[in-house]
Amino acid sequence: MSESKLRHDWSRDEIEALFDLPFNDLLFQAQTVHRENFDPNKVQVSTLLSIKTGSCSEDCGYCSQSAKHNTDLEKEKLLPVDEVIKAASEAKDKGATRFCMGAAWRNPTDKNLERVIEMITAVHDLGMETCVTLGMLTEPQAKRLKEAGLDYYNHNLDTSPEFYGNVISTRTFQDRLETLKYVRDQEINVCSGGILGMGESRRDRASMLRELVNLPKHPESVPINMLVQVEGTPIFGVDELDPFEFIRTIAVTRILMPESYVRLSAGRTEMNDQMQALCFMAGANSMFYGERLLTTDNPEADADVKLFKRLGIEFEAANELQATEKECSSKRERRLAEEFGAAQQA
Repeated sequence: MSESKLRHDWSRDEIEALFDLPFNDLLFQAQTVHRENFDPNKVQVSTLLSIKTGSCSEDCGYCSQSAKHNTDLEKEKLLPVDEVIKAASEAKDKGATRFCMGAAWRNPTDKNLERVIEMITAVHDLGMETCVTLGMLTEPQAKRLKEAGLDYYNHNLDTSPEFYGNVISTRTFQDRLETLKYVRDQEINVCSGGILGMGESRRDRASMLRELVNLPKHPESVPINMLVQVEGTPIFGVDELDPFEFIRTIAVTRILMPESYVRLSAGRTEMNDQMQALCFMAGANSMFYGERLLTTDNPEADADVKLFKRLGIEFEAANELQATEKECSSKRERRLAEEFGAAQQA
């Protein structure tokens, strides 16, 4: 792995300059960075399950689960633990190493949090990593999740601070940053990225990535989603994003955050095999696997297996994932020690 210093001081203009590179030059740079830090032919696989669907009080303009939108989504209460265990077992049998659970809440109550913790414990007992996305957290709730042994917390920034008000009004951009801080303060791995194709500009995409890369510590996982348009949501009907712009965003993310897993997330059903192959070439090395992502479709598992076989890509095994994460952690510790020593000498 590369021992290059990670940066947390990127300007928006610098990031836009990466976006502006000729496509081949950008992909070459991203692939070079990727190979310095990861096996280019291994992809980490996660499965995502909606454990509580619909009736969310937020007004996120892209989301079918908002109670404020008329999307005809069938609402479901919090799933029983045994159903979650069954789904996690099936995901593990198909090659997933991490099981992610999402609940459509603005923020969980302490009572609901304890029920989710039962699920976290049960999935851990299967030998899988755990990730949850539950909305905003309080500081004590983040601490409780740490005590329960949670591996990852997902809380996307969604878009840039400048464009954010065009998408969501029921919580602020700063609210999202506060939840990420509470999670990071508890040393829970952070999973945070955004959604492309909501009508934002390239400058907005650069601004969103600037917010992520300039956090005190880069997110361990960065999901990049392509908007899945849902009839009945305010963003339905927006012009579709150029596929090459999506691939460029994957490549820029890889260059900015060399040691993070870059996840190819929602929207893969709208991508042909060639586009997905270019995303992996641009530095994506994580994806969701399974037929559903919360409430949206995802490519069938067999289709992914066939694509990987054609590309010579393999699923990253659990032991390989742990080894990669351990090596990245050791690198960060060595880097901090070197920087501290240099500061002492100065």
